[in-house]
Amino acid sequence: MKKTITFALWLMSSCAAASHSDFSWHGYVAQGVTQSKGSSFITDDDKITGELTEIGLNGYYQLAKNVSIAGQINYLDGGNRFEQGARLDYLFVDWKLPDLSENWRGQIHIGRYKNKHWLYSVTRDVPQTRYTSVLPQSVYFDGFRDVALGSNGIQANFSHLGSHYNWDLNWSYGRSHINDTQRDFLLGSDANGEIKQDFVHQASVFLQPSSLTWKVGASWLNSDFRYTPSLNDNRLSGEANIERLMLSAQYFAENWEVSAEVLREIQDSKGLFAPDFAEKRRGEGGFVQFRYLFNNDLSGLIGFDTYVNDVSDRQGKQLEALSGGTIPAYFGYQDTYTIGLRWDIAPKWRLQGEYHWVEGATRVVSLLNRDVVSHADKYWEMWSLQLMYWF
Repeated sequence: MKKTITFALWLMSSCAAASHSDFSWHGYVAQGVTQSKGSSFITDDDKITGELTEIGLNGYYQLAKNVSIAGQINYLDGGNRFEQGARLDYLFVDWKLPDLSENWRGQIHIGRYKNKHWLYSVTRDVPQTRYTSVLPQSVYFDGFRDVALGSNGIQANFSHLGSHYNWDLNWSYGRSHINDTQRDFLLGSDANGEIKQDFVHQASVFLQPSSLTWKVGASWLNSDFRYTPSLNDNRLSGEANIERLMLSAQYFAENWEVSAEVLREIQDSKGLFAPDFAEKRRGEGGFVQFRYLFNNDLSGLIGFDTYVNDVSDRQGKQLEALSGGTIPAYFGYQDTYTIGLRWDIAPKWRLQGEYHWVEGATRVVSLLNRDVVSHADKYWEMWSLQLMYWF
């Protein structure tokens, strides 16, 4: 990863030496304070902390008429939500295809491309584009932030601009590196081996009228993972498959907007904990958010987010019984109520705050990690206040 980031920095500096008409770059700095109370989702021991840092630099270089390079490196500190440190969010070659017809446009991304299949997946890495620092966890699971943000492979996008409606068709195939922090999140700190994503295959379609007042879409994901234990390991070799179906919708009015996504995902796991271990579950969830613009500088948000780990055990009672009480029932679901406020205090400066009330803890830690008791109470809260500047 360090070599990749070094290469990206060298590439951006080389591009910066080119003519200004061929190269453009932007960045952002965001710092805040945050706390999770009754849960280790963000902080330990209910501490108020400054672990809400985001620093990013992205660039775009035009190689030829239809070929360009785009990339972004950033530094993140989100407490326990994901690994602290620098990472390469994306770095890909963008090839704009020759016009397929009068109304069809296409492009292909090769490299570490960005996920374009969900409402906020393509912008979740930029703080000033998000309405809250913590996105709805039913869909935008922070424990898998880096894996879900983008993949190494190929992505194709096709757009049809009609007189009344516009269509967007997206397809991608690739894989992502899974580091030790994400491995421990999935399997617990007793795991010492290596977990790999064999592939992630995604497709989506979106429909929007020419007036741009609403947008609806559907997406599909399928991915395989494999675990290879080390010589001294408390985990066994195993594999898992995840399949996700999702519907997305947005509506825009002059002073307000509504966004919603619902999903159903199937996780099929084998091995890992015992030679004959096999678990197949179907989870469901989604969110709805309402945002109101009081004026050009101030807006507010309310939202509800929910996720059930297994639709056949919505209250988690079977989960608790089968684990012999090791996993409390409230780890089988999670409901979150959110309020937020955004204030543009000056050009390119923003102050954003939010508060979340949560019941349940299924998104606090992966249920493949059986050591969950100390991670959250049944009822817990989290909040943050973040100042942002971008250029």
